[in-house]
Amino acid sequence: MRQVRYNVAATLDGYIAGPDGEFDWIPDDPAVDFAAIFANVDTVLLGRLSYELTLRMGAPWKPGTRVYVFSRSLLQSDHPGVTVVASDAGAVVAGLRAEAGKGDIWLFGGGTLFASLLAERQVDSIEVTIVPILLGGGIPLLPPGGGKTPLTLTHLHRYPSGMVSLHYAPR
Repeated sequence: MRQVRYNVAATLDGYIAGPDGEFDWIPDDPAVDFAAIFANVDTVLLGRLSYELTLRMGAPWKPGTRVYVFSRSLLQSDHPGVTVVASDAGAVVAGLRAEAGKGDIWLFGGGTLFASLLAERQVDSIEVTIVPILLGGGIPLLPPGGGKTPLTLTHLHRYPSGMVSLHYAPR
């Protein structure tokens, strides 16, 4: 079964973006090897806001990657380069996980999509890189009402910048 990896940067106080969606607090750390981290990713999952961000900033994944955008408001006809999914995110992701192949599925964002897929047991790895900063507000890693999910630490890595990458598996 293919793996769904939620890989995200978060502040020490648990935010994945600032109050206005900003992420300028994430340092450009040369020790982070994004190419190696995502070498095996062939499918990307995004919520609408994260997708709109990648349209403005440029997609961080390699060409040829399949992209699924989960949105009730976007129309497939307006976004021919991606697959727009309007409902039943859990079933769609379960289908992707069951496909033949070895490529990983990167849950790029955001927090609401993460919460819904976690509740449906469609997330295999939660990889959070803690950035040593406190924002005091913003978009949380897990929105309120996300429910309790026990986790097992599977890997950790400390960067020279003070960031710490923590990898967990839901139990």
